[in-house]
Amino acid sequence: MPGSSRPALLWDLVLGVLGTAAFLLDLGADLWAAVQYALGGRYLWAGLVLALLGLASVAMQLFSWLWLRGDPADLHGSQPPRRCLALLHFLQLGYLYRCMQGLQQGLLVWRQEEPSEFDLAYTDFLSLDISMLRLFETFLETTPQLTLVLAIILQSGQAECYQWVGICTSFLGISWALLDYHRALRTCLPSKPLLGWGSSVIYFLWNLLLLWPRVLAVALFSALFPSYVALHFLGLWLVLLLWVWLQGTDFMPDASSEWLYRVTVATILYFSWFNVAEGHTRGRATIHLAFLLSDSILLVATWMTHSSWLPSEIPLQLWLSVGGGCFLLGLALRLVYYRWLHPSCHCWEPKPDQVDGARSLLSPEGYQLPQNRRMIQLAQNFFPKAKDGAASPVKGE
Repeated sequence: MPGSSRPALLWDLVLGVLGTAAFLLDLGADLWAAVQYALGGRYLWAGLVLALLGLASVAMQLFSWLWLRGDPADLHGSQPPRRCLALLHFLQLGYLYRCMQGLQQGLLVWRQEEPSEFDLAYTDFLSLDISMLRLFETFLETTPQLTLVLAIILQSGQAECYQWVGICTSFLGISWALLDYHRALRTCLPSKPLLGWGSSVIYFLWNLLLLWPRVLAVALFSALFPSYVALHFLGLWLVLLLWVWLQGTDFMPDASSEWLYRVTVATILYFSWFNVAEGHTRGRATIHLAFLLSDSILLVATWMTHSSWLPSEIPLQLWLSVGGGCFLLGLALRLVYYRWLHPSCHCWEPKPDQVDGARSLLSPEGYQLPQNRRMIQLAQNFFPKAKDGAASPVKGE
């Protein structure tokens, strides 16, 4: 292994530790908030926090277990028996087990002077699954929790210490998940271009700046009309679920578990853009952006006809100005990213020896190298095929 790769392996290991710590910190902040709400007699708020936490955890364990069950039997050589893994996932510890497994594999590779190609590929395989699970957790739990705590603060007119901690950990978790997902997608590129700080920062900023106005819009609507926010979410979610189904997704190991993926993607699309099918990405992204923008405008019109002041006596115009500014800046950065920093690739041809759960290539040593089929498929959707005869690595880097 070239000496220049060892710092990169160490950096990946450090990022894995920090990502796990960020998850645990966010989990602790949510439990702290639930306890404080319960002690203060606000049982509805405590119940909502725990419900969001529980639903997201169950979904993550299901994804993790279905992926493990669908992977080749000989891929994970040193993992516990299937019954132990099932028990870990039943106890809601499957994701943490995956994090520990990824850290252990990363440490093993870093300590080797010349890691084998299989060890490196297997490390990538594990880290890609962790990145995907972290993204799902972000939009199933962290983003809704952030929306909930903002709505509570706006309605009550005051913010407690544990609520500020929750806001900070939520932003940390969302930021980490977005950057980690972008980095994971780049890992799947056949040309393996280096992930430059420029494209990472721009990608992170435009996602966060477009996500923040959406979260703010739903939080404001929840503060003004708490009884109708569930109906609003359910109505839009059903439309988005139908849209995902019509695109014919094929992400999970079997057709029955595919609906879990579609339900999750519909929830993500309620807050942000997520590409699930290859081809015509620009058109679908434009339709989705226009759909969310139209919905937000309708929410604003509803607010203005009801009252220009929030229950906490905060002027609504201030929040609308902040949200509008973030949206315009995020839209501009999104255009910059796709114009100059988004890579294209021409070599997405299917590889031979495909197995359920992973694409396999024969290495020079004669054994198969695992490649994460799930993330490769998402990378194919995210990165377009180059139109010329050669892959254009990363524009602007």
